[in-house]
Amino acid sequence: MSGFLFSVLETPWCSPIKVKHGYANCRTPQGEYYKNVLGTRCDIRCQKGYELHGPQQLICQSSKRWSGKVLCKQKRCPTLSMPTNGGFKCLDGAYFGSRCEYYCSPGYQLKGDRIVTCMDNKVWSGRPASCVDTEPPRIQCPSVKEKTAEPNKLTARVFWDTPEGRDTADGILTDVILKGLPPGSHFPEGDHKIQYTVYDRAENKGTCKFLVKVRVRRCVKLNAPDNGYIKCSGDGNNYGATCEFSCIGGYELQGSPARVCQYNLGWSGVEPTCAPMNINVNVRTAAALLDQFYEKRRLLIISTPTAANFFYRMQLGMLQPAQCGLDLRHVTVVELVGVFPAQIGRIGVKLLPPSLALQLRLLLRIPHYNFNIVVMDKHGMDKERYPFPATPAELFALIDNFPLRKEEMKLQAEIGQSCP
Repeated sequence: MSGFLFSVLETPWCSPIKVKHGYANCRTPQGEYYKNVLGTRCDIRCQKGYELHGPQQLICQSSKRWSGKVLCKQKRCPTLSMPTNGGFKCLDGAYFGSRCEYYCSPGYQLKGDRIVTCMDNKVWSGRPASCVDTEPPRIQCPSVKEKTAEPNKLTARVFWDTPEGRDTADGILTDVILKGLPPGSHFPEGDHKIQYTVYDRAENKGTCKFLVKVRVRRCVKLNAPDNGYIKCSGDGNNYGATCEFSCIGGYELQGSPARVCQYNLGWSGVEPTCAPMNINVNVRTAAALLDQFYEKRRLLIISTPTAANFFYRMQLGMLQPAQCGLDLRHVTVVELVGVFPAQIGRIGVKLLPPSLALQLRLLLRIPHYNFNIVVMDKHGMDKERYPFPATPAELFALIDNFPLRKEEMKLQAEIGQSCP
């Protein structure tokens, strides 16, 4: 017993290992209880986000000292580059776990990831950020200029102040282009579109337009046909003016597509009418079906795996009282119900063959087993998808921002076409 105590007392001991932000996994030569006797070997590890400086293993030596010194230092990512026309803010510099958020100066938009984080591999997460000028310059044109030609003259001289553009980013414009006759010119009878276009250094462009109207002899003013529009040259009813007619989506023109105001103040041609569009559901391909709506109607395609689907029934319930708004926006609803071979398609009261409904889903990559809504514009472009029911207000707000819709709303306002 006394020999054992003497052996323990004589064995050199090192001081206990303490590794800040890390730990030591120690093994003694003969399995002793204390982990700092002579010959003890300790493997050093650092916590996540820290890296080891010094040897990976320490040994307790006869000098009662460990074979080296170790330190766990917090990992650090490279310094981020400051984006031109922007900057970034960090919570904890470039150390592990720090989050940095990029921002851009007014008039510029961020391209890349807004927030990046310093990761354990000492690399920033996300894509490098940059600030780009995507906002077009602003320019405001004068209002419509109207002037009546003097007797026996077909022209009138019209003046206006040249509009000035303003860039929202750096304030520098590189070019101003005029399309049309310049101010002070002699304009012939009719409506004349004047367009100014300005460019900034990022090649973004801003455009404004206005009309110069010169009146001469007139015919009785023509009206647009029911479910259609009218577009006339000149003042719309001056001698020599041509009025062109078109129909809203879903209707086809019958009669004269254009009429001319003649010298005797009568109109040439036959009064046009707009007849309902006839949709052929017996076509062989989905592409042929969609071609019938090109530049005529927008499509709201509702796909559901079953007719009992809760989302499907909710969607139909919301659309039913909004039919006027759909018609006003030239929207045709296409329903795809079921899963092939037990699936059907429907456009109003017309049923699509199961094979055609399947083709439509495959062509547009619509899931078969989930509720889905696809909104397509008049050019057949897939504009938005919803995996859940969309309210009429959401759909109308989306469609009203389509480029062609702006002109439609203007024409509809002119003829007083609206929903109660």
